[in-house]
Amino acid sequence: MPDIGSRRELFVDDFMIERLAGKAELRLHQPTPREVVFVFDAPWEGSGSGYHNIFKDGNIYRMYYKGVQVDPVKETDPKKHLSYLKAVPLCYAESDDGIHWRRPSLGLNEYNGSKANNIVLLGGPMDGVDVDAGAAAVFKDENPAAPADARYKAVLHSRSPTRGLVVLKSADGLRWSLLTRQAVITAGAFDSQNLAFWDANLGGYRAYWRYFSRDPREATLTLTSGALTTRATPGAVLGYGQPIEGASVHLGVRSIRTATSKDLIHWEAMANLRYSDSPEEHLYTNQVKPYHRAPHLLIGIPTRYVERELKGGSLDDARAKAGPEKTHLWSASLRALPELKEREQRSGASERYGAALTEGVLMASRDGVNFKRWNEAFFPPGIERNGTWNYGQNFMAWYMVETKSADAGAPNELSFYGIESMWTGNSNELRRHTLRLDGFVSVQAPRTGGELLTKPFRFQGSRLTLNFATSAVGSVQVEIQSEDGRPLPGFTLADCEETFGDTVERPITWKKGTDVSSLAGRAVRLRFVLKDANLYAFQFQE
Repeated sequence: MPDIGSRRELFVDDFMIERLAGKAELRLHQPTPREVVFVFDAPWEGSGSGYHNIFKDGNIYRMYYKGVQVDPVKETDPKKHLSYLKAVPLCYAESDDGIHWRRPSLGLNEYNGSKANNIVLLGGPMDGVDVDAGAAAVFKDENPAAPADARYKAVLHSRSPTRGLVVLKSADGLRWSLLTRQAVITAGAFDSQNLAFWDANLGGYRAYWRYFSRDPREATLTLTSGALTTRATPGAVLGYGQPIEGASVHLGVRSIRTATSKDLIHWEAMANLRYSDSPEEHLYTNQVKPYHRAPHLLIGIPTRYVERELKGGSLDDARAKAGPEKTHLWSASLRALPELKEREQRSGASERYGAALTEGVLMASRDGVNFKRWNEAFFPPGIERNGTWNYGQNFMAWYMVETKSADAGAPNELSFYGIESMWTGNSNELRRHTLRLDGFVSVQAPRTGGELLTKPFRFQGSRLTLNFATSAVGSVQVEIQSEDGRPLPGFTLADCEETFGDTVERPITWKKGTDVSSLAGRAVRLRFVLKDANLYAFQFQE
């Protein structure tokens, strides 16, 4: 039986739910798109800028991202297109509110003969290690034992001498050096944003990185002469900037792997993420981190990668024969999406550049390995307009942050950041999206009513507070029951006032008041009765 103490419990999984009754159901809530907060139009940035890291550090918000111009419209040779991977910069911006961002002129790295830029690291040789600065995951190390010269960390992909993940350290988040010259994790694909962080509940570090669901050592290459099996490394199989002529590589599904560590150097307990009720899907990035208002919950916003035009079906043979003109085989829906001409042009480098789609999804875990993944989109492509419905849209920043609401007197909200306008022109954009605090998923019921009964648990605290929203005629009531389901005297449904409103924190009141301290430490259940209401979270507080 869990002892939840005074922690906040959300409904991003069914850990606390015994059953739902009436018309109550779990409802995923999509964040609201807001303003474009950043345009990546500096000369060292461009239309391929991405892999954003955003976190609050004291009174400022920090953002790290790769800057790159990628233009497969002009570069139809895949080898030329992929050459940009070699030396992209890691850039830095900051903000006082998470909305208005500035590029400080740091004077640290030279670009086109000038150090008047916001570049903190350039890809390439670094103390004998060839690092990919563009796919970095930067974080402030919350480990209380972290030394002052390593208060900030970054996880990067290294290309040589060993292919894998390396860790960098910094005292100020701007000037970086290697924590160790050795790759700390070497089994994986790594061709995406791979990350690590300190997990206070674990008392150690967690890492999450990109891999393929099929062992890359057993990758199957389909060649013009047939098929063969190779014992090559993932880098050799995939080519990484050196595509294999006449070959397509089948490494299964883009997936996520995790491990734990005490020191960021020695890793153990490697495991593939498991999902309770989700289909196998391509997940590009993972964006996992403890949710700051409920740090026992690891919430991720992976990028779902969709090739609905490119797999299976009767068009395979026709597509293979069509060559560069294969885009005429695309469905009416794909051809109706924005910027068809640009899609057709960039498909000359790779068909997926024009046909693949991406969006953000939501997942949550309590142990770091087993996740509840919501199968519906959390960040769908949205209304069709230029810069949307393409491969690259809604790669979400790592991570969400808490920001002030634009509405005077309203509580703070969560801000998320996602990419738009990939591929075309000389820049792309970062759009902010907002969500109420804890507002990922609610238990929702219509006016005709519904109920939630929790599993038994123990708690500490003297009052029960809820994050909820009702209509003017809606309500929430709570009954506290014994472990075996008997209503406890003084805390029955008849004793509970109908609570209504829309707030992130309000105590529940019974006839004798809000004090529940007499029940602390006992095994109890909660019965919620909802009418035209959403319940997002509950917490026992002192």
